[in-house]
Amino acid sequence: MRFPCVHSADELAELVSGIGILPFFSCKIPGWSLEENIDPAFWFTAQEGPWEWKGQLAREKRVVYGRFFQNKNAFVSLTCFPDLCNYRRDGYDFEGRCDDHLVPHPDKLLMDWMERNAPAVSKAARRGCGVVKGYDASLTRLQMQTFLVNRDFVYDVDRHGKPYGWGNALLDTPERFLGQDIVDAAGVYTPAESLERIVRWLHGWMPDVSEEALRKALK
Repeated sequence: MRFPCVHSADELAELVSGIGILPFFSCKIPGWSLEENIDPAFWFTAQEGPWEWKGQLAREKRVVYGRFFQNKNAFVSLTCFPDLCNYRRDGYDFEGRCDDHLVPHPDKLLMDWMERNAPAVSKAARRGCGVVKGYDASLTRLQMQTFLVNRDFVYDVDRHGKPYGWGNALLDTPERFLGQDIVDAAGVYTPAESLERIVRWLHGWMPDVSEEALRKALK
């Protein structure tokens, strides 16, 4: 399978808008990632590339970005994200999950801190939320469940005022960043129906991949 080769942030946004979900790195389904469909001139080079584009496109609300795919980072279109929320949340908001004792204590500490402080840089959340062990695991679970997203990346600055490093994720809730209407837009469907809507859409782009394989990849 081959998708259009990506040479710019605009082309990346266009590809994500079309396919719906695009993992950043290669996965068990060959060809389904940005890594495999970007011009090598932009991959780990000195010029601006996907490491910068991800923050730009998230900030501009042209994609949703976070650990949404097998505990790893992926781009999701604004059209697909409501169904992903509906499927992953399984009929619950965060408070409802807490009421039914479905939330590990570290996850609740992190979400409570985020509700008071978002948007917040991840390293500030790590220091402030009170999670002593397992912060990364909590953050990953909450992003996989679509309760937190990356709205941008904030870079450290050297003594000359130049940014450096990989960038620190600026976290927020999708309700606050994108709006409650986006989060709830697929609420007319059951979670199972939302999953099938996503699978059918992806299968239209990847007809050589079975729907069952796509369904399994999204769990």
